[in-house]
Amino acid sequence: MIRRIHLIGQWFFLRVEALFNLAFGDKLNPLYYLGPISYFLIWLVVASGLYLYAFFETSVAGAYESVTAITQAQPWAGGILRSIHRYASDGVVITMVLHLLRHWTFDRYRSFRWFSWVSGVLVLWLVYTSGINGYMLPWDRLSQFVVVATAEWFDWLPVFNGALVRNFILPENLNDRLFSLLSFIHIGVPLAVLAVLWIHTQRVPQARTAPPMPIAVTLVAALVVLALVKPAVSQPHVDLAAAVSVIDFDWFYLSTYALLYRWSPGGLWLLVGGATALFVVLPWLPPKRKAAQHFMLARPDNRIVAVRSGETLLDAGLREGLALPFECRNGGCGTCKCTLAYGTVDYGAYQHDVLTDAERAEGKVLTCTATALSDLEIEYVPTRTPGNIPVKVWDASVARMERLAPDVMRVMLELAGGERISFYAGQYLNVILDDGAKRSFSFATPPDGAGAIELHIRRIEGGRFTGQVFERMKTGDRIRFEGPLGSFFLREDSDKPIIFVAGSTGFAPVKSMLEYAFSRGMKRKMMLYWGAKSSKDLYLADLPREWERDHDNFKFVPVLSEAAPEDHWEGRTGLVHEAILADFPDLAAYQVYACGSAAMVEAAYPAFSAHGLKQDDCFSDVFRLAPRIHAAETELVKLGGRP
Repeated sequence: MIRRIHLIGQWFFLRVEALFNLAFGDKLNPLYYLGPISYFLIWLVVASGLYLYAFFETSVAGAYESVTAITQAQPWAGGILRSIHRYASDGVVITMVLHLLRHWTFDRYRSFRWFSWVSGVLVLWLVYTSGINGYMLPWDRLSQFVVVATAEWFDWLPVFNGALVRNFILPENLNDRLFSLLSFIHIGVPLAVLAVLWIHTQRVPQARTAPPMPIAVTLVAALVVLALVKPAVSQPHVDLAAAVSVIDFDWFYLSTYALLYRWSPGGLWLLVGGATALFVVLPWLPPKRKAAQHFMLARPDNRIVAVRSGETLLDAGLREGLALPFECRNGGCGTCKCTLAYGTVDYGAYQHDVLTDAERAEGKVLTCTATALSDLEIEYVPTRTPGNIPVKVWDASVARMERLAPDVMRVMLELAGGERISFYAGQYLNVILDDGAKRSFSFATPPDGAGAIELHIRRIEGGRFTGQVFERMKTGDRIRFEGPLGSFFLREDSDKPIIFVAGSTGFAPVKSMLEYAFSRGMKRKMMLYWGAKSSKDLYLADLPREWERDHDNFKFVPVLSEAAPEDHWEGRTGLVHEAILADFPDLAAYQVYACGSAAMVEAAYPAFSAHGLKQDDCFSDVFRLAPRIHAAETELVKLGGRP
């Protein structure tokens, strides 16, 4: 039954949002910014309230006159601000209720979202408390009704037992301390609202607390127009000798008060208390979602992140710091569209004109609505790169070629026009082929090199580009590439010793990082374990041996897995990660940079993790998601680098 109500509500919201898209455009649809609009309206209420409070007199005799003076003596300042204060407060109720209702309708309130939901309910009641309290301050007939009705309502509770309403039977029972108390509440509760709102939004990754500027300007303009057309004014002065019979009622804040004199106070307490309790326990009521955590590999970052049950791919990525693009977060604009390369998802509810059936067939998904049904892999265009270095297409020529091994070619590139490219040590570039296809290679030179770009290209049997490199490429050939790319680079914000693990041409990014570290005078202890099948695969072994002689803080350990008799090998043998574990049984105090095949990294990481390596201290350029990551391996490797 609840699921059917959710589907009906989703259908309704999507249809209304589609109409708003036609009117405002999908980037400025106010229904996509209900939370930020609520935030903005609260700030308007606070700012206008501070101005009004500067002229408000907190006394029985002066309250009414001071509010009237604000309205009439300052028609273009206090009068407009009083109306903005009133109508912005009403707007907060509308947007917060819609925001709450949308999250419930789209089933975004259970599981890990329970805290955001419960804190949102608390914010709503604090806003109501502040608004109702605000109607007590002008000390007009509406204030009289609200004060007396509230006193009678609370007097039903045993703790008060009829003591409150006695203060409002006769004028002489009132004193200025009442207004001091009411003013204190009206200042303190909004501060509590802002505090709880801050806590509420901290649980939402990259939550927006301000709407787009055009929406904010339009809101202010609409409130000013409303203030001019229908200004908020005081009703007649309080008369405790006469009961309030007719008032200008505010249904946004005082709707429950209409029931107070039709029901008993106890009945109203039952309604309000029961509704509050129901809202608070909703995240734990049926139908319950089957809990299942999956893992997502995001490219080009090549980081694997956990996706919780019911969590959108966007929230999972933003929570881990991925630069995923997004705008509306409601499936209405298509900004977050990416490619699903592997796995299955629940696409969620969205506007079908931004994700067509044809695009779904091509593997496109909206990360703001899609949830994981299996381990998966996505490809997206980041909104930023490390250091905000722009990614662009470059023209270069082949300056020099050198065969380092039977299947490894060193290619030196020079940029056209003497340009220089900025990048981080360990990043990569994509060579762009004639048909737009791309091939990825790591920078083997440090960022502060002489300008030439060094690539180590290993021949792949049947490989289109690598075959060209080894068979037809010559000095002077033109190459186009895009870069820099990837988040696999040397981190300089730690003093932990570094263990570099290289497999085959995985030595290229390690060479870039180590030469950069040496040029910077880095004193951290660094060790390179280079694994290969035979000695000929250690195509530049003399270079790390030279580093070892020149730098006291560096050690080189080559490891062969299939040493042949003709190698005359006397060094370490076996799998490279096993050699590391033999030397470092406890990795808790180290950082590891793993560069090589996916099989090597996928075998090494669980073993490293089991020996104390923290997930924040492991970096890799692995580019393929394991078919299944066992549930026991709950700690994730921070991955980055080239796809």
